[in-house]
Amino acid sequence: MTPFLSFLAVQQGAPAPKVDSLFDLMRAGGPLMIPIALCSVAALAFAVERWLRLQPALLGSTKLGQSIAEATRSGGAAAGLAACDPRKRPLERILAAGLERAHMAFADREKVVEDVAQAEVRLLGRNLRPLFLVWLIAPLLGLLGTVWGMIEAFSNIALTSGIGKPEQLARGIYVALTTTAAGLAVAIPTIVFYWLLQGRIERFVATAEGAYREVDRALAEHQQSHAKGRA
Repeated sequence: MTPFLSFLAVQQGAPAPKVDSLFDLMRAGGPLMIPIALCSVAALAFAVERWLRLQPALLGSTKLGQSIAEATRSGGAAAGLAACDPRKRPLERILAAGLERAHMAFADREKVVEDVAQAEVRLLGRNLRPLFLVWLIAPLLGLLGTVWGMIEAFSNIALTSGIGKPEQLARGIYVALTTTAAGLAVAIPTIVFYWLLQGRIERFVATAEGAYREVDRALAEHQQSHAKGRA
């Protein structure tokens, strides 16, 4: 019962009904509360893992791209590759793919870089799929539990001659709706985290595109200056 209804009951002199605890609500929801709970655990685990993994410092920042571009402008592809960390964050792997193929034609080099970048983005988004799956499944499990609970509620009324006793139907509906509430409680924060993490990946893609363009310009400038020096 809501606080407002409890207040009205007290004002009318009737004792306020006891509000079920969270554990009572979960137990009343029936067996389908178990997969919903498992969905919540899975969503939390993948959300935390991706939140920690998709930190800008672990992906590569605009500042990192600028430092590699400056090294390339002054010393060429070899200097740019040397500026990359040996552990190579995703941004460094993308830029290194272009610098290692500095001798190739622009179109061929860009195609290789594009393939490497797409592979990196797929790798970063791999563990976001379970979050999307939980967002889809949890509300459906809740709806299934509600439908099943409604069937049981009406079945109990029919078998116990409960027609004319709305309190029995109200109790059955109250219990049945518990699973829907639980499914939505899991799905809503899950989809929020999904889009927050997806936004980090999209920002990284924009950063990688800008960094590659800058490194490519720096490589062209170095090659031009080197050609003039030889002439």
